[in-house]
Amino acid sequence: MDKSTDKSTLDKSHTNRPSLDRPSLDRPSLDRPSLDRPSFDRANSDRANIDRSNEKSNMEKRIHPIRIVIADDHPIFRDGLRRLLESETDMKVVGEACDGREAVKLATEIKPDVLLLDLAMPHHTGLDALRDLSARAAGATPVRIILLTAAAEKKQIVEALQLGARGVVLKDSATQLLLKSIHAVMAGEYWVGRESVSNLVQYLRNLMQSTNEESKQKKFGLTPRELEIVSAVVAGYANREIAEYFKISEDTVKHHLSNIFDKLGVSTRLELALFAVNQGLPLKTIV
Repeated sequence: MDKSTDKSTLDKSHTNRPSLDRPSLDRPSLDRPSLDRPSFDRANSDRANIDRSNEKSNMEKRIHPIRIVIADDHPIFRDGLRRLLESETDMKVVGEACDGREAVKLATEIKPDVLLLDLAMPHHTGLDALRDLSARAAGATPVRIILLTAAAEKKQIVEALQLGARGVVLKDSATQLLLKSIHAVMAGEYWVGRESVSNLVQYLRNLMQSTNEESKQKKFGLTPRELEIVSAVVAGYANREIAEYFKISEDTVKHHLSNIFDKLGVSTRLELALFAVNQGLPLKTIV
């Protein structure tokens, strides 16, 4: 093979090879911005706005915390509760009271946002303090009162809410429930037990109805036969008529009545009849 043939072959191969400088038409340029991918600058900006908003919210909580007064006759309980509340960034304990009278005084002078009031304090109970505050505020206490109690009867809960309390919390409740109750009453809601109450009127109606039903079931230690005797007395039956109705002797009737008087603390048939009606004893219809 001569040199001219080799040269021609080399020139042809160079001509058929694509140029490295030519841009590819089917491959996107690396410098072109992607339209379907968010900008990192925008994401960082949104994140920064969120951080600033959270920081502002936390700062407001520190500047304007929920001001709380604790009223309880046990110093250890007050100290533990104060430490718990002040561990929250949006809460501050501004006073402590050891009885109901001191609680009323602090609530009137300091005017806290929330008063945590023990129900069973000596000398002046939580309900007594609540009555005082309610009377001073003409039925609408300016401070939001949450009653703390180890146990409460439904009648006490009804009375407390009617006097203006915003919540009732059991002392054995979880910490988060107490904190939720404070935030709930600050938001204008009511809190009873373990849940928020949005419709207080309906809640009180249901509570009072269940209380009445429970009172009707109270028998004060009376036996079924004694309840029958009481029913007959309320119906106006004399001892002889009661004996004939139940087919027992008059002496047995007198014995039952003696036991009934002792159990109910009454001394006459009239007092017995009034007690039975007022207490809603489950009486039997006597015809």
